[in-house]
Amino acid sequence: MTIPDNWRKSSYSGEGDGNACVEIANSPTHIAIRDSKAPASAILTFPTGAFAPFLDALKARPYSTVTDLARFRG
Repeated sequence: MTIPDNWRKSSYSGEGDGNACVEIANSPTHIAIRDSKAPASAILTFPTGAFAPFLDALKARPYSTVTDLARFRG
């Protein structure tokens, strides 16, 4: 997947410049997520059908670590 250019911030960003959140971009086949505080850092990409199960896993384990998320992604 090429790096998307249609990033948008989460509606849960908060007041002000809203930099304490994640950004999401999508294409017809993939969803990408990045940290808004470090947009040039790593980007997680998922096939479109895998994104909803990823979110469900996050909701089930609200205190997941980055390592846990990396294991989930594979």
